[in-house]
Amino acid sequence: MSELSGKVALVVGVANDHSIAAGCAQAFAAEGAEVALTYFNDRAKPHVQPVADAVGAALLLPLDVEAEGQMEAAFEAVRARWGRLDILVHSIAYCPAEDLHGRVTECSRAGFARAMDISVHSLIRMARLSEPLMTDGGAILTMTYYGGEKVVDHYNIMGPVKAALEGVMRSLAVELGPCQIRVNAISPGPLATRAGSGIAHFDELIDAARRRAPEQCLVTIEDVGNMAVMLASDRARRISGDIAYVDGGLHVRA
Repeated sequence: MSELSGKVALVVGVANDHSIAAGCAQAFAAEGAEVALTYFNDRAKPHVQPVADAVGAALLLPLDVEAEGQMEAAFEAVRARWGRLDILVHSIAYCPAEDLHGRVTECSRAGFARAMDISVHSLIRMARLSEPLMTDGGAILTMTYYGGEKVVDHYNIMGPVKAALEGVMRSLAVELGPCQIRVNAISPGPLATRAGSGIAHFDELIDAARRRAPEQCLVTIEDVGNMAVMLASDRARRISGDIAYVDGGLHVRA
């Protein structure tokens, strides 16, 4: 019996076949889950379609969290197809470039608000929509980064944003725990994804991670997917409110 046989997973945030969310979708499908994916807009869909095809996704749904009604429609499509949801992966983050590349002290009010809405409040909204579908319990996973705990050069305002995401994750774990819904965050080391490439001096960050990690190597989306499978499986039924590091031990270095 595969780890996730019979479970239904909704993976939000697939940008292409190199994205963290794609790694999660691939791992879920390999372990027997039925998978639904989302794509950001029509321009993004051709990059997500191959991932959906590869994992045999039953649904490929549009989801721009800033578009009125799209999130509700996506969850309604899951309900109409399966009547339930067992696993949710929230793997989206955004900050306007002018605010991301500047000092925290220079972040605009509008840029900060938008980063928090897309990167953090969207998790709250998805958890609210997931709760009535997770009738037999479930697992909600979000993606964070070590920059939410410590100041990482060039990560700038996304550090405070990820710190807020982690705080929300813990609060949701407490609130949804009585429903046997577990909420955890995965904290990968730097990966060469499209999202990561938006960070200034990202190549330097990658090189430093490879050099400083105890295992002296970079993580892959497959590594993150394997962790997602573990946290989504019944074997992790007593793990909630936690941050799972997938970074070759980088986070333990001073």
